[in-house]
Amino acid sequence: MTDPIPFTPDLSVKPEVTAFYDKETGTISYVVKDPKSDACAVIDSVMDIDYAAGRIAYANADRIIQHIKDHGLKLEWIIETHAHADHLSAAPYIQQKLGGKMGIGENIRIVQDTFGKIFNEGTEFQRDGSQFDRLFTDGDSYTIGTMTAYAMETPGHTPACMTHVIGDAAFVGDTLFMPDGGSARADFPGGDARTLFRSIKRVLSLPPGMRLFMCHDYGPNGRDIRWETTVADERAHNIHVHDGVSEDEFVKVREARDKTLAMPKLIIPSLQVNMRAGHLPKDDSGRPMLKVPLNGL
Repeated sequence: MTDPIPFTPDLSVKPEVTAFYDKETGTISYVVKDPKSDACAVIDSVMDIDYAAGRIAYANADRIIQHIKDHGLKLEWIIETHAHADHLSAAPYIQQKLGGKMGIGENIRIVQDTFGKIFNEGTEFQRDGSQFDRLFTDGDSYTIGTMTAYAMETPGHTPACMTHVIGDAAFVGDTLFMPDGGSARADFPGGDARTLFRSIKRVLSLPPGMRLFMCHDYGPNGRDIRWETTVADERAHNIHVHDGVSEDEFVKVREARDKTLAMPKLIIPSLQVNMRAGHLPKDDSGRPMLKVPLNGL
């Protein structure tokens, strides 16, 4: 059974959305501007990593920062839709340059506890979400200038997944892909296909004209990269969850497909960094250092 949406979207509010696509990870980051002020938010930023060379860079984040500066915007929020397993967050870097508060769903604490054990983190690693400025609960609201934004729990891909609804725009993270992409995997620790189906149905119970913005796109069948659709389009055409697909049918397809998927190539650095709100882990001497748990994921 799908939980009701704990707020009423205001489709008369139409935020200005600018997308930034990262080819290396297939990630789309967003600057979301209040049309009535200079306030904005950044959603799902990307920090660059050359994993083989052990080098961090900020070209993707710098594009976002330059856009905000060029347009004279004030950054109020840096939002993570979930703890990503396929790219590293640039949230602390952006915050250092522009300010703003970092927010994520309260169930990041479950992710921190789970992967804190996998990566054998010591007691110095806080598992209470305190690395973030705000932990959202289902139905929580926050403001971006004159706009009211709402956080809606949509777990299944990970326990901490949330969809952020801002006026007539919803940022769904990895809960949903473009209609020809279907849905995200549900086989990570804490993921669950049945829970994901119910979360997707929750998203698709938003008004039909609601704009939906994806966190990833991989250009299925060679088409151009796309990241914006609508509730109506997803309900009519999504290959995994269009209207008429039952929960049991979805679970069967999702679980079968998940068994065929390799782990994301950046899962080990991504989880270590993102469960820390984008901060790099350090060894006992204070040097940035990543761990590779053998047979641990």
